[in-house]
Amino acid sequence: MIALVPHCGFLSETSRMLAIGRALQARGEQVVFASHGGPYQHLIEDAGFTLTLLPPLMDGARCAGYIRDLCQIGRPGLRLQPADEVRASVEAEAAFFRRHAVRAVVIGFSLTVYLSSRVVGIPVIASHGGSDVPPVFERGLAPVPTQMPIPGTNWLPAPLKRWLANHQTERMAGPVAFLNTVAAELGVEPVPTLAALMLGDLTLVTDAPAVLGITPAELAAWQPRRPQAYRPGTQLRYAGPLYATLDLPLPPAVADALAAPGPTVLVVLSSCTPQLLREVTQRVRATGARVIVGATIHAIGPLPSRDGDGDIVVAGLLPNHRVMPAVDAVVCMGGQGTVQTAMASGTPLVGIPLHPEQELNVDLAVRQGMGLAVAPRHAGGARLTAAVHRLLREPGFRQQARRVQGLHAGIDGAAAAAQAIQAYLDDPGRQPTAADLAQAPLQKMASA
Repeated sequence: MIALVPHCGFLSETSRMLAIGRALQARGEQVVFASHGGPYQHLIEDAGFTLTLLPPLMDGARCAGYIRDLCQIGRPGLRLQPADEVRASVEAEAAFFRRHAVRAVVIGFSLTVYLSSRVVGIPVIASHGGSDVPPVFERGLAPVPTQMPIPGTNWLPAPLKRWLANHQTERMAGPVAFLNTVAAELGVEPVPTLAALMLGDLTLVTDAPAVLGITPAELAAWQPRRPQAYRPGTQLRYAGPLYATLDLPLPPAVADALAAPGPTVLVVLSSCTPQLLREVTQRVRATGARVIVGATIHAIGPLPSRDGDGDIVVAGLLPNHRVMPAVDAVVCMGGQGTVQTAMASGTPLVGIPLHPEQELNVDLAVRQGMGLAVAPRHAGGARLTAAVHRLLREPGFRQQARRVQGLHAGIDGAAAAAQAIQAYLDDPGRQPTAADLAQAPLQKMASA
C-alpha cells in the first residue's frame, strides 16, 4: 500500500496528489489517502477516493495561518507548528501507516510526515518543492527575489540577494526546529535544514527539463555540495509538469466572458488575501481588458464594474486547464501548478510571487520570454497594470508562450511520477533509509 498525504489547504498540492494516486492505481498499485484536512479535501472525495481525516484537524482558519507562516518561513523565531500539534500529528499518521501496512508515503506540505515515516520505518516521496531543488540553487539559478522573506531586507543589493537565494536554505536550521524538537523526543532522524524540508528520500521534480535547464541525467546524478544539509540517501528524479485538470463545469458567466470580443485576463490568486485579490483585479481591469476572477475559496463578493455588466466576472474554483487557453493573459501568485497550466496553454502570465518556490516558477516563465514578475508590494498599484498592458500589447510574449507550450506537449507528469515511485521502491540496490532505522515506539512520544 502506498499512502498519499496532501495538505488540503493547497489547491495545487491536492490536485497533484490526486493525479499521482490515479496514476499509481493505473499501474496496479493500491493507494490510500489521508490528510489533516483543509478546504480542498472535497476534491479527493469527489474523485471517488476515501479520505481518512487525521487529528489534529486543520480547519479553514488554521490552514490560512499555516500558509501565511509558510510564506514567511525564513523569518527568525517563526515556528510553523507548535510542538503539541506536531506530536499529535505524528502519532495519528504513524498509527494510520501501521493500520494500512503502508510501504511508502507521498507527501506535500504535510511536514510532520518527515517524523511519522521514520517512526514506522518507511520512505518519504516528496513533490512539494516543485523545481526549487538543490541542483537549481547549486548552479546559481534561483532568481533575485522580488520580495525578501525577511522584512526590511529588500534594500540589499541585487548580487547579495541572489547569493542569499542560492545559498541560505541549505544553511538555515531555524525553520525546521519545530520538527526537530519532537524528533529528538522520539529518537528519530531530524530534518537538517530548510533545504531538506523540500526533499524526500525520493524527490519528484515536477518540471520539463527543457524549461528548468537541467538534464535528467544531471538531476539523477546529483550529490549535495553540503552533505550535512540533507538526510542521507536523498534521490531526485524528473516527473515532468504536473498541474490540475479538474473535472469541473464552466460557469455560464465565465463561458460568456470567454466568448465575448476583446481581450480577457484571468486572475487566479489562491494564496493571497481577499483584499489583495480585489486590488489586483481592479488594477488589471484598468488595462481595459475583461477580467475573470478565479476566487477559489475567497469570499470577495461581486466587484464593481466600470463599463457595465460582464467586464468583471467573479467565479469560484475553475477548470483552469480549460480557461487559460481561451484568455489573453494570466495573473497569478506563481504556484507551480498555475504557472505550468499557463505554459501548457500557451498563455503569457504576470506572477506575484510570495516565497522562493514561487519566485523560481515565475522566473522560469520570465526566462522563457512569456512572463513578467511584479513584487507583492507593488501588486495593488500601477506597476501591475503596466505589466499586464505589456502582455496584451507586445506579441512576443504570446509567441514565446506558444513555443513553451510545445516543450510541454506529450509529457504525462502523473504517469512519469508513478513510474519513478515504482522504480524507486522496486530497486533492490537502492540505499536503505527509513527501513533500517530503529523504530521508536509511540509510547515514547506519549510520555514525552
